[in-house]
Order: sequence, then C-alpha cells, then structure tokens
Amino acid sequence: MSIVEMKVPVIGESVTEVTLSEWLKGDGDFVELDEPICEFESDKATLEFPAEASGKLIYVASEGDDLKIGALVAKIDTSVSEEADDAPAEPKTEAPAAEAPAEKPAASAAPADATYATGTPSPAAGKILREKDIDPSTVNGSGRDGRITKEDAQSATKSAPAKETSPAPAAPPSAATKVTGTSDKTAASSAGQASFSRATRNEKMSRMRRTIASRLVSAKNETAMLTTFNEVDLSAVMDLRKRVQEKFVEKFGVKLGFMSLFAKACAQVLMEMPDVNAQISDDEKELTYHDYVDISFAVSTPTGLVVPPIHNIESLSFADIEKKLKELAAKARDNKLSIEEMTGGTFTITNGGVFGSMMSTPIINKPQSAILGMHNIIERPVAVNGEVVVRPMMYIALSYDHRVIDGSSSVTFLVKVKELLENPTLLLMGI
Repeated sequence: MSIVEMKVPVIGESVTEVTLSEWLKGDGDFVELDEPICEFESDKATLEFPAEASGKLIYVASEGDDLKIGALVAKIDTSVSEEADDAPAEPKTEAPAAEAPAEKPAASAAPADATYATGTPSPAAGKILREKDIDPSTVNGSGRDGRITKEDAQSATKSAPAKETSPAPAAPPSAATKVTGTSDKTAASSAGQASFSRATRNEKMSRMRRTIASRLVSAKNETAMLTTFNEVDLSAVMDLRKRVQEKFVEKFGVKLGFMSLFAKACAQVLMEMPDVNAQISDDEKELTYHDYVDISFAVSTPTGLVVPPIHNIESLSFADIEKKLKELAAKARDNKLSIEEMTGGTFTITNGGVFGSMMSTPIINKPQSAILGMHNIIERPVAVNGEVVVRPMMYIALSYDHRVIDGSSSVTFLVKVKELLENPTLLLMGI
C-alpha cells in the first residue's frame, strides 16, 4: 500500500489556522490528481484543497475541525485504481429459506446493479439534507453508482407527510377534572400554550464570523475611534446618472452607480489629505503614508462581511471601478475570493443604505485609520437659498482613529467629499 498524506498547505503569511468547512468527496471515494477534495475556510476566504495524487480518499479530519497549517487532513491510497473502486461490492450470503424475511414490495427493491454507494449522500449532500430534514431514501442520486450529489440535495424538496386514515382516539377525561364550560377553556388554553416552541440550538460560529468578531472588538478597544457626520444633496449626482446612463451602459457594459462616484470623490480628497489615508504602526511610533488610494468595499455574503479592496482608485475610470466592483461582489457571494484579492486597502467604504440604514457609526477596518459610511437616500425638505425644497438627501459618516487623524481633518474631509458630490463637474475635472 502506498499512502500520500494530505496536509493543510501554507495559505498566507497571516493565516495560521483554517476550518475544514466541507468535504467535496466521500470517504473511500476514488479521486483524481488535482481534483478538489474539500474546502477550507480561512480568516479571509474559502479555498478548495486539491488532491496531490490519484487513489482512494481516506478521511482523517472531520467537517468543522479547526486545523493548524501543516495538520493532516486526509490520506490517499495510490495503490487503488479507479477500476477497483468501481467494482461491485461482494455479494452477501443469503439466509436459510426458513429464516428468510418477507419480501419487500417490488417498488422498494434496489436495482440489480446497486452498490454500497447507491442512495448514499456525499458528505456535502448529507449536510444539506439534514438541514432540510429530508430522508436520503426519498432522493434519487445522479452521481456515480447512484450516489446522492450536492446538486441532488440542493434541488430536493421535502415530501408532504402522509394523511392519517383515521383520527387518533381521544384521551379519556381525568377523574379529577370535570369537563365542562370553564374547564374546557382552561384545557384549550393550556393546550395552546403547550404548542409554543421554546427550543434552543447551538451552532459553531464560522471562522469568518469569529474573525469578524475578533477584529471588530479589537478596533473598538485598540483605537481612539470617533465618528463625524454630514449630509449630501445628491440631486446633481442623480441628474448626471440619468443623463449619461444609457450611453455609459452602451459603451462600457455596466451601469454608472453611486459607489464609483463616491469612491472617486474619496480618492481625490484622500490624495489631498494624506493623514486620512495613513496607518499607524503597532508600537504607535510611526505613521505610514501612501501615495496611492486602495479602497476596500464592504460586501455582504451569506457567511459574513468581507472587504476586498480595489487598488489605485485615484488612477481608475468610473467604468473600471464599476466593472471591478461587479467582479468582486460576484466572487464574494460565491466564496471565490482569493487571499490576494482580500489583501490591502488604505481606506474603506461601506454602504448601509442598500439595507435601508438612515444613519450609523461604522467601525474602522484595521489597520486603516478611517471608514466612510453611506446611507439611505431619502427625499426630505431642506432650506435652499431661503426656500424650503424637497431634495434627495443622504447622511454620510466618517469614523476615524483620533491617534492619526485630528477632528478638524475629519470634518474637512467630509466637507470636501460633500462639495465634489454636490457639484460633480469638479469631480469630473479633477479639481
């Protein structure tokens, strides 16, 4: 027997541990070289782990295990060929005729070419079926030898419970209780109360959720964080988008959104105000200034919030930013972001407005020193030139590390961003 040990590889400098989030191949399955066998969830992204040889997969770790870099995940027996794996299981010895159980209905009989894999869900499929509370025996497997695949489980629906042929007999009344008027109401009330569920369950936090929690607490406890607010009249921006949107889409294939306009406005001001774009060292003795602007964008995913950056925003066009945003958002939703795509960033923008947030105080994305929060656009009355008019208004918030950025600088930053957005001609001209 020739065994290849599969160990957690080095993923990145800052990654010391991963979680085995899902097996993609079953224990005992034959795997090909470079075929993904499982998924790892790191602090930053979900990664597929490919087989280092062809052969029979032997589990060592389990789903949900936290594994250090270099820890043993699985073994591959390279002496097993795919033909041997496909061979049917050995026939079972038949019981004596006198002891043979009654035959099952023909409808439930297994096919003649069934093997151990027939009707057996893969680990990933089994997890999905358990979450849906679906019996695997009710699902037809489309995988090799009838194995239930992840796709089979995702498309499976729970069958409706069979109707009872006759009502269950009623329980006799208690000798201590007289079944009349008030007692009936009391019994009905008690029965109604008993129907309420007070069940609880514990679920292990995902590695990403644990990392998010740790970093948020760290940002709150280890920075001198303050938040300043302002409001922006987006009439001019909305008018600009309305006038150029059709031609913009026709030429670039993407829509001109608010995010690219905010990103360019922030980048222009950050180049003018390097303090807001700076970072403090761990020992708080040095400041690192950047002659570029890498903006991280908060993207909501099923497993938590991720903040992949777009590099050199100050040099990109609006179309370039929109295309990159669309690409990163799609990858984030599909857990396809690489470690490199999650690394860096000198400033962050988060848009709570897409969820209806009117105002909030965003938390700094360490080691950055500032984060801009966008919010919901609400039409409300404002005073303009001595008259009350209705305008599309948005509150914007800048949370900043007071160790790096002075209060006057934070206010000035927001005022400059406000001016560019309320007069986008200045933004387009770069002045």
